[in-house]
Amino acid sequence: MSHVFPRHTKAALPTIARGEGVYLFDQSGKQYFDGSGGAAVSCLGHGDPDVIAAIKAQLDTIAYAHTSFFTSDPAEQLADKLISHAPEGIDRVYLVSGGSEAMEAALKLARQYFVEIGQDQRRHVIARRQSYHGNTLGALATGGNEWRRAPFAPLMVETTHISPCFEYRGKHADETTLEYGLRVANELETEILRLGEDAVIAFVAEPVVGATAGAVPAVEGYFKRIREICDQYGVLLILDEVMCGMGRTGTLFASEQEGISPDIVAIAKGLGAGYQPIGAMLCSSKIYSAVENGSGFFQHGHTYVGHPTACAAALAVLNKLTDGGLVDSCAVMGDKLQDALQQAFGQHPNIGDIRGRGLFRGIEIVEDRDTKRPFDPARALHKALKRETFAAGLACYPMGGTVDGKNGDHILLAPPFIMEDHHVDEIVSKLATAMTKVL
Repeated sequence: MSHVFPRHTKAALPTIARGEGVYLFDQSGKQYFDGSGGAAVSCLGHGDPDVIAAIKAQLDTIAYAHTSFFTSDPAEQLADKLISHAPEGIDRVYLVSGGSEAMEAALKLARQYFVEIGQDQRRHVIARRQSYHGNTLGALATGGNEWRRAPFAPLMVETTHISPCFEYRGKHADETTLEYGLRVANELETEILRLGEDAVIAFVAEPVVGATAGAVPAVEGYFKRIREICDQYGVLLILDEVMCGMGRTGTLFASEQEGISPDIVAIAKGLGAGYQPIGAMLCSSKIYSAVENGSGFFQHGHTYVGHPTACAAALAVLNKLTDGGLVDSCAVMGDKLQDALQQAFGQHPNIGDIRGRGLFRGIEIVEDRDTKRPFDPARALHKALKRETFAAGLACYPMGGTVDGKNGDHILLAPPFIMEDHHVDEIVSKLATAMTKVL
């Protein structure tokens, strides 16, 4: 009998034995293509010798030192490398142990910034429906994933939500893509005015929405208008790139493709590529200066922030993503994967949309293509798809509630950047096998 508290008490999971490149192997010897990188984590695949060597070398010097006493070379070098590639204006890196921690740090820093500059009346955070920003209470309250929020609603801070930028589901037939993007972006201004021009701390969004809606990018012009509105009302723009950042969408930071800079950005997942638990919150020099010249102390912290071994691993990963050219490879392979998915499933009667950027792709399943009507959620189609893809030897990330938290199903794909052309065929073939059985 296991004493592990699992994610699902009724699930009987195989035991992982090893990983090699893009593949995972359970103890029975069965091979699985890692088509989602866990949850968009394993961008380098498994068993990378350079990252493993960096971890071992760090363990030979110092595994851990508390950041209230010491800084470390790996932390300093990792921060320097991140800032050298970060959006314009981003100047400081706060290193944590994962995505939820990064978002909690972002939210608390945003509030403290306004306290430091004498605007402590600002108390509201605005985010979007059908979003996800983490599972700690502050991050969960900010996210718009209704089924995750519901059990804990009485414990959460108040957050308001506007429409997502979800072209497939939200664009009207009589409006252009540009008009649609501006319409949903302008909901932010309306909500700021409703709450009070000087009452809002921040607007929080994923540049490409991840697990909740399935790799949904914003339309062109949307984030530029969001940036304008934030600037007009002195609201901070926090971008959650925990899942879509670190090269996953074909550029190191997903916001590069929007032509804007955030005030704060959260990263994780691909930063450590699964080799160590690590995340980071990056902020602008303006925000850092307010703390530095005010109280001088960020009133936040965790035991393992800036963990030297985790930083050493992340630095090795980041070198491969940037200097090693893997972000560029991700963009190229992402186009090939999109083309193959479109060719295989573009006319499938139950595939409504195939979307995403880089190696971050979503496939939305519908009962009727013409009306975009989803399947009855009682069918739990995403669970059946997960079971059958796994049986076919493909680990991917199906989810339900795509449309509104209850209705809709999609599959999220986030394979390793080291994949090759023949792996595209393998993904498509195994998806086809599973879809034939389920649909």
